[in-house]
Amino acid sequence: MSHPGPLSPSPTATVIHTGRHAARRVLPRGIVLTALGAVTLSGGTVAVAGLGERTPDPAGFGGILIGLLMGFVGISSFLAGWSARRSTVTVDASGLWVNNGDAEGVIPWQDLAGVGLYWSRTGRRRNLQICSLELYPKSPVQHADPVLGPLVRDEEPLRPELPRLRYRLFLPESSRDTVVASVQHQVPQLWFSVPSGGAP
Repeated sequence: MSHPGPLSPSPTATVIHTGRHAARRVLPRGIVLTALGAVTLSGGTVAVAGLGERTPDPAGFGGILIGLLMGFVGISSFLAGWSARRSTVTVDASGLWVNNGDAEGVIPWQDLAGVGLYWSRTGRRRNLQICSLELYPKSPVQHADPVLGPLVRDEEPLRPELPRLRYRLFLPESSRDTVVASVQHQVPQLWFSVPSGGAP
């Protein structure tokens, strides 16, 4: 469902930068993990090689492995956060445009049966609330679309008349109100609300 109709959002569209919040959270974590991985890797290497006046210690291989793993996770987190910083959601009269920082896809309003905001709880004690925009298409979803495919969910619908398959777009708190107001302004007839509770 990428780019049916208009090839790009309207010049007057509302653009919401959803990736900045995620980047601010993930980038420091990636930097810290990478630094810790480098220190651990160095310590393991020193132990194994017996540098200085030390005797070679095979136990240092554990430090090398842990350092490599931490470095891999840290670099992966950093790269994901760096790419996510450019992510946007754009709302105009034609639909909701999702840009993941590398490519863009659009979900046209005319293809939707309903749009709603849902609050769900997550975490070990289910004490964290996350918010998602649930978009229910009337036509088949695009599993193969590089931007929209990862948003597809196959779960019980939030209302019985809606299909199981839908797009789920998680919204950071910093941009939630703007996205919701923009969608409600464009397609008030599609909007529905659901009670907060467990995961949809």
